[in-house]
This record gives sequence, C-alpha cells and structure tokens, in this order.
Amino acid sequence: MTDVLVLGGTGWLSGRIVDRWTAGGASVTCLARGGRPAPYGARLVVGDRDESGVYDAVASRDWDEVVDISSNPVHVASAVQALGERAKHWTYISTVSVYAANDEPGADESADLLVPAGPDEDEDYGRAKARAEASVRSSLGFRAAVVRPGLIVGPGDPTDRFGYWVSRFALAAADADSANVLVPDAEGRGAHVIDVDDLADFVHAIGRERWTGAANTVGDPVELDALFSEAQAVAGYTGTTVTAADDLLEAHDVAYWSGPRSLPLWLPRDMPGFWTRSNAVYRLLGGRLRPLGETLRRTLDDERERGLDRDRRAGLSRADELDLLSDLGVPNS
Repeated sequence: MTDVLVLGGTGWLSGRIVDRWTAGGASVTCLARGGRPAPYGARLVVGDRDESGVYDAVASRDWDEVVDISSNPVHVASAVQALGERAKHWTYISTVSVYAANDEPGADESADLLVPAGPDEDEDYGRAKARAEASVRSSLGFRAAVVRPGLIVGPGDPTDRFGYWVSRFALAAADADSANVLVPDAEGRGAHVIDVDDLADFVHAIGRERWTGAANTVGDPVELDALFSEAQAVAGYTGTTVTAADDLLEAHDVAYWSGPRSLPLWLPRDMPGFWTRSNAVYRLLGGRLRPLGETLRRTLDDERERGLDRDRRAGLSRADELDLLSDLGVPNS
C-alpha cells in the first residue's frame, strides 16, 4: 500500500488532494493543527508546526509521498529537515507569484524567481513561497516536484475572488431595481484560472508517478471581458455593465485583485505576464483544464448555497457598488 503524508490535509485544496489519494487506495495521514476533521478515510495527527517536535509522530517511518502546501518558509524548511530522508517523493505546492517579473507574456518555468528576503526585509507571499521552494529543491533535488498554480477557483473557494463575478451578476439579475453591475476597464487584461479539482487531480497524478521538476499549473489565458461575458451568461444576467476607468476606481479606494473593497481579478496594466504564463508543461503531463463555463456553473451553485449577498473576503458589497455607480451618475436600474 502507498503511504502518503499530507502536511495539512484539512483545508480546501489539501483536502481534495487527500481525497484523490484515499480514492486510489493509499493510506493517508494528515498532519494538521486540528479544529477540522481529516477527510474520510484519512488519519489525523494533530500538531502545530510552530512547535518543536511537531514531526516526531510521523518521522519514524518511510513515506512514498509527502505533500506540503504551506506558505511559511520556516515550516517548509523544518519539514524537509525532519522528513526529507524518509520521503521517496515530495510535492510542494507553490505559486506563480514566485516569479520576479510579470511583464513578459508567455514566460515559462525557466523565468527568474524572486530573491528571498533578507533578515531585515519584509517577506511578502511571493518571496515566502520562493524561499520555501529553495528549501525543497536544495534538500530534495531530484525527488521533488514543485507545483506553481495561478488563481485556484471553484466550489468552496475561501478567498471569494473568482466567485465574486458570477455571484454578483446573479445577484443583480435577481433584483430588477438594481440591475447595473460595475466592472473595471478590461482592455488588455485577463486571467488564467485553474479549477481546484483539476489541480488536485494533477497533484495526485505527479505524486503517483513520482514526477520531478517545476510546473506552472495555470489555465489558458482568457481576456477579462470574455470571462465577464461567460459569467453573465451562466448567471442569466441581461442587465447593463458599467465600466469604470482605473483612475476613478483608485480615487474611490477600490483595490486591485483581492481583499475587501476590491474588484477581483482586476490587475494593473503593467502585468500582462501574470495571466499569460505558459502551461505547456502542465499540458504535456496530462493536466486537465475543464471548460470555463463548467467551473463557473459549479462556482455559482456553491455561491448560491453560501449566499449571494453574504459578507465576502473579496469584492465590493452590493451597497458600496451601488454607491459607486451613483457617484458615476448611473441610476440604480
């Protein structure tokens, strides 16, 4: 039997990875802080990776596969040190945010990475992941796979980014008195998304085959206006979209990309490489990319279940959006 250790395993993506391994007949152990159960069929070992000795319970045996998704480079380095010699293969889930530049369309895995932060420098998400990658590569070499997703989307997304658009169009479609939807200027902008279940399938497949190397696990680039159009169709929205220029949105303290009071997926114009990175390696390895419409439909079903008008971690509240539309001189219907 294949023995798999997932560092985490109770979260959104990591739980799906566990599901793939257990469905394939593997014996799976999850090392996590607790508070959430391990997926069905997996064993949970409770441990806090900030504490010394956290790996003692899992370091006395060999593992066919270890999967780590952490963004904390200290956690990643300590896991490699404690478990690296006992692992036949290691998969680290990184991010395309590790790349040093985002101005070159179509760049592949050979592009320069960010330099990890020094001891007196702030370490953002991309630099933290780059430092974690370096620990995995330097210690495990040809026994490691590094997976670099772009925007992970689909049912259960805890970031609320991708689901904002299909959810907002559906919310507006249900309210004839407030049918307008605010969108950013989409010219020259786009996204490449990957469905969480396609990504989980890929992580399982390369672990099973013990593939080594780095792979951008990103979807095919789609222009932002095309994504909006497909989201409108899935949501049944036939109202009017109102385009706001960048300077106007910035003047009204609307943030790029994610977070409260943002327009998700909207990026500065000088980042064309961020949403056009090559996925040739992923494709050659058999990585699946389901149709965007299918992912949007799955996402909308999940958004309806969670509540279209709920408080979100990303995006504008409907009230804030209508206030902005009013400032633009656009009536609410």
